[in-house]
Amino acid sequence: MNLDWDDITHVTKIDPAKDLPRDIGVLSETDAIIVGGSDGVTAENTLAVIEQIGEAVPSIPILQEPYSSDHVSTDTIDAVDLLAIPAVYNGDREHFVGKHLDLFTEVGNKPEELFGTGLPVLGDLIASKGLDAVARMADKIVGEGYVIQNIESKAATVSGVETAYTTEQVAGAALATEAFYGFPIFYLEYSGTYGGPEEVEAAASHLDDATLVYGGGINSRRRAREILDAGADAIIVGDCFHEDPEQFRATVPS
Repeated sequence: MNLDWDDITHVTKIDPAKDLPRDIGVLSETDAIIVGGSDGVTAENTLAVIEQIGEAVPSIPILQEPYSSDHVSTDTIDAVDLLAIPAVYNGDREHFVGKHLDLFTEVGNKPEELFGTGLPVLGDLIASKGLDAVARMADKIVGEGYVIQNIESKAATVSGVETAYTTEQVAGAALATEAFYGFPIFYLEYSGTYGGPEEVEAAASHLDDATLVYGGGINSRRRAREILDAGADAIIVGDCFHEDPEQFRATVPS
């Protein structure tokens, strides 16, 4: 499935380790849903959330964004529209360069054998769950060029991020996403803090085809509009969905 990002400006990110609000029907006001988190997440609670959301708002596309192969099962793969796999530019070597280099080393040296075990998340899944899982994923995987700018966040800890990027480095990561790696999504993540429009503008100037999404600190329509006007294709809202559905409604651009 290919999402038509021209129709998507508001994305809700749901952490399966957190309680859902009583009224999840509020999700009818969002354009797409990402299910994923970095702490306390399992394939079981991920599937439970995906199924509950799917029943409540069956017309809204759902993506799973796993941080570990333990978050994925053949059931979660079947239940979602896409698997979004982060490649964290400012994370440690294992979360980007090293894993991909391992993959191509395997392919080059033993192409007749099972390969792919060097990829982050996917490699572990292949090794533990086999080719059937790989076949189920084939049509659903999308790569995300990912920059995490809140180094105090759990996402940064999990990904080995120790330093936030400068505005110039964010722009370079956006350019690499589109011109070199060919990922369809560039994700600028502030994890609960508000980064403002400057880095969004810098990234947007280098993107023609890749979708620019921004997450972090969106708790009002004013902030949502500021980020979209700066060049983001979509904003991602997470915390206020779990904590305050009325505030969540206020983040939906008019």
